Amino acid sequence: MIDFDHPLGSVVQGSLSQGIEVRLHADVSVEDMRVGKFLVIQGARSRFFCLLTDVSLGTASARILTNPPPPEDDFLHEVLAGSSIYGTIELAPMLMFTPEGESRNGKNGNGNGNGNGLASFQANTNVDVSLLPVKTIPSHFSQVYDASERDFRIVFGWEDDPQRKNFNVGQPLDMDVPVCLDLERFVERSNGIFGKSGTGKSFLTRLLLSGIIKKRAGVNLMFDMHSEYGWEAMKEGKQVSTVKGLRQLFPGEVEIFTLDPESTKRRGIRDAQELYLSYDQIEIEDLRLVTHDLGLSDASLDNANILQAEFGKTWIVQLLNMSNEEISDFCETKQGHKGSIMALQRKLMRLESLKYMRTACPQNYINRVLECLDADKHVIIEFGSQSNMLSYMLATNMITRRIHSSYVKKADKFLRTKDPCDRPTQLVITIEEAHRFLDSSIVHQTIFGTIAREMRKYFVTLLVVDQRPSGIDNEVMSQVGTRITCLLNDEKDIDAIFTGVSGGQGLRSVLAKLDSKQQALILGHAVPMPVVVRTRAYDQQFYEEIGIKAWDEMPDEQLYQAAELAKADLGF
Repeated sequence: MIDFDHPLGSVVQGSLSQGIEVRLHADVSVEDMRVGKFLVIQGARSRFFCLLTDVSLGTASARILTNPPPPEDDFLHEVLAGSSIYGTIELAPMLMFTPEGESRNGKNGNGNGNGNGLASFQANTNVDVSLLPVKTIPSHFSQVYDASERDFRIVFGWEDDPQRKNFNVGQPLDMDVPVCLDLERFVERSNGIFGKSGTGKSFLTRLLLSGIIKKRAGVNLMFDMHSEYGWEAMKEGKQVSTVKGLRQLFPGEVEIFTLDPESTKRRGIRDAQELYLSYDQIEIEDLRLVTHDLGLSDASLDNANILQAEFGKTWIVQLLNMSNEEISDFCETKQGHKGSIMALQRKLMRLESLKYMRTACPQNYINRVLECLDADKHVIIEFGSQSNMLSYMLATNMITRRIHSSYVKKADKFLRTKDPCDRPTQLVITIEEAHRFLDSSIVHQTIFGTIAREMRKYFVTLLVVDQRPSGIDNEVMSQVGTRITCLLNDEKDIDAIFTGVSGGQGLRSVLAKLDSKQQALILGHAVPMPVVVRTRAYDQQFYEEIGIKAWDEMPDEQLYQAAELAKADLGF
């Protein structure tokens, strides 16, 4: 509960659009006010939940500044404090709550005055609170208080709420109370995790994916570019140590597919399934995404269409096996451009260096991935040594296009039958280096731009992880539902984070003041209001709180049974 005997300050001026200015009381140190702090303003009839966005100093007279008191004169400092010199803070109101039964004059139903306007609300900690957008501001001299644990539970809920799939992602900067994401709302839309290199994006991503798995909020398809989400990953620090991957934490629920089996075996990963792609699975749209990496021109793609029209799905194999004379004959009969086709042939030879590419595959490995997803198994696709951008972008695009096509058919069937059994499980596709897929020049031609704009129409959303949000198309950024942002320094990147966010200007200072490690600003669809958190540690305590035994903590017999059951569920 709020300590109404110790207010921090009084509202002196402000506006709904520019924020509220609060003058701190004499006994409150300005050094205790940190940007990103969560405070509440108690108005006559409503309580306002606010975020501290700026701190400043003020004086009643300019003469004090021209003749400041000596540093050692503590008595004069105390005389001036609170009256002649004072601290001020800027608050951005985010939510408000007006309790039922309060009359317009601030009295309760019995006609008795209520000094804080919310006594009954304070007394009943189980009341169902309806938070509203801020449509007004508190009156002059309304008192400001530190937020209580009760306030955080009102706004952000609690993890053991049986009616919601809340997940604890961290704590406020100055309190030991959980801040929860509503994972059902989180997976409804595409989301982003942003921050410059070294700020802990990967650990934060692993944390959120663990929450989705634990709470069964959806099913994940993770394209693991650097092979750090599946089995284990290096932990940052002077000492060499590792943290557990999702496969260790959820052995019966996570499957690892690898595009580089040799690398996966060298790292001692158990039960990873091989994944290969073939040339006949590559479509023109797949090549269009990697035109820069392959050095393809528009003329080459035009001639690729001619080749595809002639040879069908085997056009790449046919092209790679063609001699110069055969290319000349083809161009004469099909009106192709010899120079462009020969250039296309040279560029596509680079695909032969990709370990996962085959002329033909004995089976459709993408269908095996789909079978896992259909069985509500979470899939991590590792790239091993094949982590260059050409390899990553080509495989990611090819697999995603086909999985999205499958989900479109499933969604259409569900809309036709209305049978709950036909409803697809919400799929979250996680990609790193997202700006490569969502750049303005190509976003309208890629499957990822399509998914981001569709929102949850076909039960598929994105979780994009990136250090350059400014490289992502503005239209796509405006569709990103929840943004979890670690420290950013580049002004363009900061501007991109607040694309389509009302009141974003006041949050810029909050984002700029984050620590370089384990702090993030969360705003958007999955949280009622923006909040700065000290992110939850991904360590042994987290493993225990997840409550699932890891591989190395399971007896050998139980380990073998878990692996066999997982394979049996998938029909392997």
